[in-house]
Amino acid sequence: MSSSPPERRGRGGEEESGEDAAAAGTRTGVDLGRRRAGDPSSSRLRSADAVWPEHFVEAVAAQVAVDAARSAGRLAAGPAVVSVFQVCSSWRSVSRSELLWKDLCRRVWSRRRRALPSWRDEFIRLHRTAANFRARRSAYSHLLPPVAAISCRRLALSDRHLAAGFLDGSVRLFDLPSGRALATYSADPHRDRLGRFSQAISGIVLLPDDRLAFASQDGDVHMAILGASSSVRRAHVGNLMEDGTLVDFTGNSRWWIGLFAGVPGRSWRVWDAATEQLVFVGGTLTDSDAILGWHMLTDLSRPVVGRAKIVEPGLAVGCTASTMEVMDLDDTGTILNQLQLRHGVVVDSVDASEGRIMAVDTRGLAKVWEVPRLQEICRFSTMRRAEGRQQGAAGVQGCMNWGYAVVCSARGGVRVWDATTGEYLYRFRERIGDPANAAACDRYVAAWADETGLHLWDFGAM
Repeated sequence: MSSSPPERRGRGGEEESGEDAAAAGTRTGVDLGRRRAGDPSSSRLRSADAVWPEHFVEAVAAQVAVDAARSAGRLAAGPAVVSVFQVCSSWRSVSRSELLWKDLCRRVWSRRRRALPSWRDEFIRLHRTAANFRARRSAYSHLLPPVAAISCRRLALSDRHLAAGFLDGSVRLFDLPSGRALATYSADPHRDRLGRFSQAISGIVLLPDDRLAFASQDGDVHMAILGASSSVRRAHVGNLMEDGTLVDFTGNSRWWIGLFAGVPGRSWRVWDAATEQLVFVGGTLTDSDAILGWHMLTDLSRPVVGRAKIVEPGLAVGCTASTMEVMDLDDTGTILNQLQLRHGVVVDSVDASEGRIMAVDTRGLAKVWEVPRLQEICRFSTMRRAEGRQQGAAGVQGCMNWGYAVVCSARGGVRVWDATTGEYLYRFRERIGDPANAAACDRYVAAWADETGLHLWDFGAM
């Protein structure tokens, strides 16, 4: 059970309750106006309302929506701003302001790019998708059957694409929402390899300018242009003997980050994504796991060494089974905070989104922390009573988006919690077996199981 504070939002019918509250607030405003009908100053007040500048009303509407999102969750922002539009006809006209909706998409949903023709439509789409996610309304697709002897090592999602990286060094790209296979990218098959699994994919980055970067455990980083062809270019040549094994690779449009294990004092490597130049090498996060890092080249049955995540534009978090640390990317190499994980964590359960990071410990207890302070936001148990705590959390895969934590396990299936309060919400209807990988974004959840293949849930299709 969750030990977080009681849930402040409704379940399932959250949108309706928010709309009822907004309507109630509007009725209250009307009643107050009627009570003041005999007040000689009432006509002057209404007159002042009519001439308030548009930018002032926009600022009021935006602040009301942001305050509602902070106090009752992002799904409360829509009903709150609608209540502002109902004050009077001149305020209602502000609902046509694209600047207002652009500001709300940025401040409420952290969106700076729109997928639809107008920012108003984009806000509505984001609200509906989030409401679908909370209410378990999704369209399910089985994209790929299991591939004999080739396991999926990494999944990456964007608004338009899903990329899956495999043990043989290949990356398969799928169109979203159709799920159609677009291309397969592969590293140089003639490259000298040290270890049976040196070419296994260790990370994929889908960039907003239709580029794809992917890395393998030997430290090689490759680039591909989406839609152009299936050809790839090696952007960086790895050196196993000098750097160790690349255990995880992540990035965004500004940075690429590699987490290495095998050589002391060289845990982190940071590249400038625009120039592809290395800007930092150092760190000791994985020093205690150096031997385990080398074993990953020949034996993938051992525990995973670590994960690296970009949590905010200028912050990265690295996590091993025993330690979590926050690095400042704007002052590269500066460690802002470090947390010793008393009970250890299942590294495959680590994921991050919008200033928060989640991990499930070896007892099956999941925690969500705020970054960079690493202050706990909530916690919840991922173990069902029937499983018993003594079985631990082996085989757990975790992922999260802006508001929801998704945990996959062979016995528990795919389950969802509120990442702010720790409230358990539901379990997916589909059973996928023993998960090997999972990823989530605002609209999609993807998961791979070796016995059943690649699965996708689309929460924006309903």
